[in-house]
Amino acid sequence: MAYAVGDFGGFSGGETSLDGGRVVHVFWLSGMSCDGCSVAMLGAISPSVEDLTLGTIPGVPRVVLHHSMLDEDCGAGFMEAFRQAAEGTLEAPYVVVVEGSVPDDQSFGGPGHFAAMGSGSDWPQSKGSAAYGEQPLRATDWMWALAPGAAACIAIGTCATWGGIPAAAGNITGSMGLTDYLGPSYRSARGLPVVNVPGCPPIGDNFTETLKDLLGYFEGSRALPEFDELGRPVWQFGETVHRHCPKAGYYEEGVFSHEPGDNQCLVEIGCWGPVVQCNIVERGAINHMGGCMVAGGACIGCTMPGFPDKFSPFYKAPPGSAISGGVSKVTGGAIRRLRRMSMANANTEPLWDNAHEIPTAWSRAADITHPVRKINSFFYKKLQYAGSVNHAKRNKKQPLPQSRDILRQKGVDMEASVPVLQEHLISREEL
Repeated sequence: MAYAVGDFGGFSGGETSLDGGRVVHVFWLSGMSCDGCSVAMLGAISPSVEDLTLGTIPGVPRVVLHHSMLDEDCGAGFMEAFRQAAEGTLEAPYVVVVEGSVPDDQSFGGPGHFAAMGSGSDWPQSKGSAAYGEQPLRATDWMWALAPGAAACIAIGTCATWGGIPAAAGNITGSMGLTDYLGPSYRSARGLPVVNVPGCPPIGDNFTETLKDLLGYFEGSRALPEFDELGRPVWQFGETVHRHCPKAGYYEEGVFSHEPGDNQCLVEIGCWGPVVQCNIVERGAINHMGGCMVAGGACIGCTMPGFPDKFSPFYKAPPGSAISGGVSKVTGGAIRRLRRMSMANANTEPLWDNAHEIPTAWSRAADITHPVRKINSFFYKKLQYAGSVNHAKRNKKQPLPQSRDILRQKGVDMEASVPVLQEHLISREEL
């Protein structure tokens, strides 16, 4: 579904870049994070972070990225823009990006935090600054303060979208996703619920592409991207891993891997690809290459809301595979044999059929004349050409080329010895 949020036109007012183009600030907040999402974002190429921050994408405003690990400023200088955005004095549109799950430290009666950013003096109007003094401000303070005025709030990575590993059973932080934290009624200043780009880590290009499309929409240069019922970009998470997996054909034929790295279907060693929504196999992990299943690793469901608990224990066959995999082994065995018959027929030229041999030393000449193969070929062609021109019969009338097997006709002795590196003579049989 796509959310209809009205016609906002372009970004109104605000600062402009040196070349007169629009500028939008992106505030990067970290909760219970390992920084893997930041690493993934920096590795994106379509578009790259450089494309966004330099403003080289047509119809997209230049991004001013406020990231604690990347910004030139530090301390109070770095936090100043955050304060202005929270107090409504930034005079420029902004987007909030949250990496890492949101801890439940707002429930603390007094000072204390699980994730912090800046101190009380960096945001004097904070409700807790009087009590905190120079104590660290909770990252969750910035989240609730910045979210209402943001053009969009984007949760990057599974921790920020659904809670992820810090929200798994037994964790004391009470962590949750940004959607849970802001609540179901949340809408950004431009009318959007939280946009979710999951993954552990996410594909960097998924995030930068989503940000680019949203900024283009706000600028009025493109339509609003389509998001599903959980706020995920449909064009990225509308398909399952299995549908585009390079090993999916093995599942159909009932052939399964026994250990990671095998080339066959990975379902029986714990792959959840048939039910997991993710585009890792077609987009690749980085530089449009690699990815879990491409590298022989089973999908453990890291983009899904239930990760990790609903996909545990890892590397154990999913419950549904006992039925679907069993059926696949029965039907796939027959399908596999039928395909081998078709493959055997397709792997010979009509000329070879007429000559009753395959003219290469790599093949055994007896294969093409085997009675079973000839019977299979006869009935296969009957079915193939039923109701149409029978090219098998037409090819039988074709004369064999007179210059076929030219070396034999010219008297070249293929059994003779040949010089190798001008050192000594060796027979072709020895080679």
